[in-house]
Amino acid sequence: MTPKPRDSSHPQGRSDELSASSYAGLGIQFIAGIFLFLYLGKWIDSTLGTSPFAVIAGVFIGAAGSFYIGYRKLAAAQRRDDELHGRKHT
Repeated sequence: MTPKPRDSSHPQGRSDELSASSYAGLGIQFIAGIFLFLYLGKWIDSTLGTSPFAVIAGVFIGAAGSFYIGYRKLAAAQRRDDELHGRKHT
């Protein structure tokens, strides 16, 4: 049997689909952002003696920032996928 010729309209690989593997790090990034700001808040609290206010603020700032970055990454990927498949933005 002869191999089927490759369709030249699609680039090499599976770049025409949103793949789960390209977004596997979003959860790790989310947790890392929370922990980074949590420990920054602990340091601020120990330095200024304002326990637990900076820790609480750090957790919320880390979660909000990580969520925002993840949302922007997913929205950009969806926009690229829509353009690739000729769908209109809503």
